[in-house]
Amino acid sequence: MLLSAEHLSINFGMKQLLTDVNFYLNDGDKVGIIGINGTGKSTFLKVLAGAIEADEGRITRNPNVQVSYLPQNPVMDDNATVLEQVFLHFPKEFRELNEYEAKSMLNRLGLKDYDQKVGTLSGGQRKRVALVAALLAPADILMLDEPTNHLDSEMVAWLEDWLRAFRGGLVMVTHDRYFLERVVNHITELSRGKLYHYEANYSRYLELKAQRAEMAEASERKRQSILRTEREWIMRGCKARTTKSKERIQRYENLLNQDAPEYDDTIQLAAATSRLGRKVIELHNVTKVFDSRTVIDDFSYNLLRGDRIGIVGRNGAGKSTLLHMAAGELEPDSGYVDIGTTVKIGHFSQEGRELDLSMRVYDFIHDIAKEVRTEEGTFTAKQMMERFMFPSDLQSVPIGKLSGGERRRLYLLSVLMEAPNVLLLDEPTNDLDVMTLSILEDYLQGFSGPILTVSHDRFFLDKMADFIFEIRGDGQVRQYPGNWTDWASRRKEEEGPVKAEKPKNTQERPREKKLKFSYKEEREFATIDQDIADLEAKLEENQTAQGAAGSDYVKLQELQAEQAELEAALEHKTERWMYLTELKEKIDAQRG
Repeated sequence: MLLSAEHLSINFGMKQLLTDVNFYLNDGDKVGIIGINGTGKSTFLKVLAGAIEADEGRITRNPNVQVSYLPQNPVMDDNATVLEQVFLHFPKEFRELNEYEAKSMLNRLGLKDYDQKVGTLSGGQRKRVALVAALLAPADILMLDEPTNHLDSEMVAWLEDWLRAFRGGLVMVTHDRYFLERVVNHITELSRGKLYHYEANYSRYLELKAQRAEMAEASERKRQSILRTEREWIMRGCKARTTKSKERIQRYENLLNQDAPEYDDTIQLAAATSRLGRKVIELHNVTKVFDSRTVIDDFSYNLLRGDRIGIVGRNGAGKSTLLHMAAGELEPDSGYVDIGTTVKIGHFSQEGRELDLSMRVYDFIHDIAKEVRTEEGTFTAKQMMERFMFPSDLQSVPIGKLSGGERRRLYLLSVLMEAPNVLLLDEPTNDLDVMTLSILEDYLQGFSGPILTVSHDRFFLDKMADFIFEIRGDGQVRQYPGNWTDWASRRKEEEGPVKAEKPKNTQERPREKKLKFSYKEEREFATIDQDIADLEAKLEENQTAQGAAGSDYVKLQELQAEQAELEAALEHKTERWMYLTELKEKIDAQRG
């Protein structure tokens, strides 16, 4: 066992987040913590990581167990460079041993300027720098709060592979459902101050949770049936004179005082829309250039009433720019955007509205609309807030008291309160819990107008999109029918032939001179298979030695440094083997 937390209770202001709960983490456990926003997931993770103390209970760790923690909002030194920030809390020797690996990770996460000042980074870039520092730290336990936020699809796929290969214990708060499906083997749900543990990935968790709910409902039905029978017996005038009668009355009182099963509140989204005419949004040959870089180049599209379009691409490629132009909020450098007269756009942007943190939750929504009309009837601002899991006591608090996820949900409600007939959504799934996401997807499927959404959430795009726009950063917007999985499959097919044709293209070059091995290449080719086998054997020995090193920090650092060198050497040898093998095949073909 790596960690045990027993009889934990956590109070946050007037809110009881956890009440007498237990949590255990064993070596190899990969735990996803889920729950509705505002229930205390991040606070629970902070307590497990030792960042804050619980009000009651105790946490026990082996003294040799090392923990690496990624908070939701990392505190950083604005004057440090990216690389300095990664190694800020490590000794100098650690940086010398791990700088190569750090740069490799930063590259993977789109941070190629290691000397850029942290103060100039966006929020998403800062989180990625902190993620590298957390992954790089020697750790038996990784604790990550929303690690996939602000990562594009390629980055998330890399992180999935990295965490699957991680051999220690993992505890993370995440709302990425494919991540929960593919990485974790335990799910812990936080609900109404209690923890519910499931030895399962996401899909299995859904099955087990449904079974638990059915069993709780069946037990409650049985309890109510017995109570009705016993109540009638008592009402008939039982006089508790006998011992049996007294025992029966006591059983009745025990059943009466037993708590009924509690259920999380659920969001009920009713589409409030206004009439939409024939013309929606037309983009005519739009081009946008930033700092001499063409982000969108000569793009045209006529948005139709039933469109469900997902926009994908790397961070900084121009996805948000396209949405801002479609919304009429950003003028193209050439071309034009024509928006229909009946169009009422609901634009859910990454930046969100400027929220006055001192403003009450109720006043914020009431100022947007006092009521909205839906197919289910007319709802007041207060009723809509309750449907969005903002009960009366939460409506009266300042916005600044809400959690990040609750603010995001409030912002989503503010967009829908305006009764839009066209939705432009920029990363709508960030910071929303899995329950809210599921209901939001149901709402979008029932929305009558077109939806254009930027998202890195693969599960969301698989469920919502029937067309994908890919922005690759060269100004072109490529269009693919289908959802995210369809697009990913097509992209693989497109990339495959290019790689396969490389030898063919090389063969078609003019053969002005005969191909042959140099003396050095001939010697190298004769031994390279054995060289690769030797390096692979050394890597295996290194991994075994790391496992045996235990808590010997110095020895572990030496072995990790050796591992990095061996991996780099193996990668170089493999590339040389590919080159020499291709060259040998060409030489043989030339002779033939």
